[in-house]
Amino acid sequence: MKCVLACYGSRGDVEPCVTLGRELLRRGHDICMAVPPDLAGFADTAGLAAVAYGLDTQKPLEAQRDFSTRLFRNPWRIRDLTRLWREVGNLVTECRAMMNTTLTSLADGADVLITGQGFEELAANVAEYHDVPLVTLHYFPARVNSHFIPIRPAPLARAAMTVDEWVYWRWTRKAQDVQRRELGLPKATGPAPRRITKRGALEIQAYDELCIPGLASEWAKFDGQRPFTGALTMELPTEADDEVCAWIAAGTPPIYFGFGSFPVRSPADTLAAIGAACQQLDQRALVCAGGTDFGAAPCAEHVKVVAAVSHAAVFPRCRAVVHHGGAGTTAAALRAGVPQLILWTTGDQPLWGAQIKRLKVGTARHFSATTEKSLIEDLRTILGPQHLGQARETATQMTKPAESVAAAADLVEKFARFKRFG
Repeated sequence: MKCVLACYGSRGDVEPCVTLGRELLRRGHDICMAVPPDLAGFADTAGLAAVAYGLDTQKPLEAQRDFSTRLFRNPWRIRDLTRLWREVGNLVTECRAMMNTTLTSLADGADVLITGQGFEELAANVAEYHDVPLVTLHYFPARVNSHFIPIRPAPLARAAMTVDEWVYWRWTRKAQDVQRRELGLPKATGPAPRRITKRGALEIQAYDELCIPGLASEWAKFDGQRPFTGALTMELPTEADDEVCAWIAAGTPPIYFGFGSFPVRSPADTLAAIGAACQQLDQRALVCAGGTDFGAAPCAEHVKVVAAVSHAAVFPRCRAVVHHGGAGTTAAALRAGVPQLILWTTGDQPLWGAQIKRLKVGTARHFSATTEKSLIEDLRTILGPQHLGQARETATQMTKPAESVAAAADLVEKFARFKRFG
């Protein structure tokens, strides 16, 4: 079976597709992988040769971060917001043109097309053009529902997601019309998510059902079209794991700090705040640089900085996890049974922050609103016995990584062969 997988975004956006692609390859299927150019090496570590899909992610990620930060801090500065939003839009337009050409060629003769959440409407148009089954991988509830956005009463949450769906549709409608015209398809008449569902795509929910209480009941009417599998992650080791584990074993369990692919604006100030807060609380700190260069920043003796670590190997050895709120990192901390503090920036991150508060396994705030004082207060909160006990209890209910990827691969195989869910 020829499986085409296309995904765009940061490593956290790409890893679910790469994880599924590796499992399908292991099962003997022909895999064609498309990822951002700067993440081709990551796909290669999984044994998957990948073609370039769109632009390198650094500029789009930085543009998205800058817009989100300005919107949170100074929403009245309309001119700046307009300029930043236009910058995001220009990058998206450039990406779309490149992606359409790549994916249209790649999906020719495919038995199934699998897409991540980023640009899923583009992949849906290609699947419609080639008349192949479409599978979407959602690492948060992307379809309208009453449970993901923390608004009460529930109808307001549904209304908020519906408005967001239509705003995105209006923003992308022109680009979608251009693509569909190039493919010889008729103009779309509504938001892509509704068209994807109506066309009968398999919409895999790559996170645990328990993370969003009540959602499974609301989506039961879709009769297996939106199955939960748990987070899809490879738990790859890194070169630093042995050294970091030895450092942890030589002292008290540290607090982990990670910032994902989004580079922080002031590495020196960030590292200084971490060092001061942990010194105040008599804790050690393990800082995972990710997309940030901390090389020139002074580092206190009780703080260790590394480029990357395996979450599966390190998180269970930590007292708590402080991170950006990506779906993959949130799931890894939940599986490890440690309290977490989400310092979010954009996208689905604030919504995951709200969910961990709802689950009573941690707390959250906007990264740009974080100070040394607030960091100390938040750390004191999550290091309390209530959050630790609840985090350990929640971990026992999480789906294991091997079970998650096996379930996702089973679903894809059955859907591609029999066009049936479940």
